[in-house]
Amino acid sequence: MKIVFATKNEGKVKEIREMLHGMDIELLSLNAFKNTPEIVEDQQTYLDNAYKKAKTIAEFTGEDVLADDSGLQVDILDGQPGIYSARYAGADATDEENNAKLLENLQGIPRDERTASFHCALVMYHKDGRYEAFEGTWQGRIIDESRGDNGFGYDPIFWVPELEKTAAELPPEIKNKISHRGQAFTKLKESLHRSCQAL
Repeated sequence: MKIVFATKNEGKVKEIREMLHGMDIELLSLNAFKNTPEIVEDQQTYLDNAYKKAKTIAEFTGEDVLADDSGLQVDILDGQPGIYSARYAGADATDEENNAKLLENLQGIPRDERTASFHCALVMYHKDGRYEAFEGTWQGRIIDESRGDNGFGYDPIFWVPELEKTAAELPPEIKNKISHRGQAFTKLKESLHRSCQAL
């Protein structure tokens, strides 16, 4: 089975390949195609953004397409940065700049009041127009200092209380099981298994 993952981020594709390990799936990124359309993530929910990306790329490539949208929501900041997580500090902001802005906005707020959650919405859009959606949520807290070299985005400051580590300190095999993205992909894999058995 061939699936196009709607991203040019090869690091993300590598993570997804690990999650789909053992399945007979050829996973391609947008780097395998020329002149892919630029997609503006202007929807109001993760799910709507993922759907827009998946549908647009499916119509462009003629293939089954997988797309995700994810973000971090901090309770005391009324859910910020939310759908703007990747561009919290500006359109071309680096992970470090986004993290710095978040920590600046949390200055003076006690650690036990910095509850936060990662959210992921995943859409599998089939070339015949059918689509399926899967979601996952990961609870934690935001700490002041970056810790760990694994992961990306807000992972180094996202503390996972039950493991007493940040997301960036977790080995990939652990993170991929319990993270918001891992949860959504577990549901996707179950759906793909059912589809294969039905053939």
